[in-house]
Amino acid sequence: MRWDTLGKEDCSLARSLAVVGDRWTLMVLRDAFLGVRRFEEFERSLKIARRVLSERIALLVGQDILVRVPYQERPTRYEYRLTAKGLELYPVILSLVHWGDKHYAGKKGPPVVHTHRQCGRDFRSILTCSECGEAVTARDVNVRRRQASSTRADPSRSRTSATRSRPSP
Repeated sequence: MRWDTLGKEDCSLARSLAVVGDRWTLMVLRDAFLGVRRFEEFERSLKIARRVLSERIALLVGQDILVRVPYQERPTRYEYRLTAKGLELYPVILSLVHWGDKHYAGKKGPPVVHTHRQCGRDFRSILTCSECGEAVTARDVNVRRRQASSTRADPSRSRTSATRSRPSP
């Protein structure tokens, strides 16, 4: 599968990666979630070529993940803010951060800690079922391809799940 054809695949992950799967795009998103708004701030933070940054920001604007908002008239200058669609990427980014904290933080531990404003406690992200609220791991899920001609699933295509009451830590 070629990188430039991912967006045409019949796969939600492939189509998503066609937009946010590039490392610099993810780093732009990280900075946007940390409050970076202006091109020069992104450039200073990321230390990447202006052309690369410009392309990644244009992609995110074109996909309605960031929006250009003027902050100066003469000359017209813009800042970039996350849209509602962009804000929905927060769980994805946070999950990647916490996965990296677990596997790559080293002896010093994670470089940043996330605190839930509502309860005031530090936390780690977990995936939960939207229906029952229980934590979900890869072994707790069956996957099936949606049938175009029928709403019934093909049981031969399902992945059986392990029976577990709680995911492993």
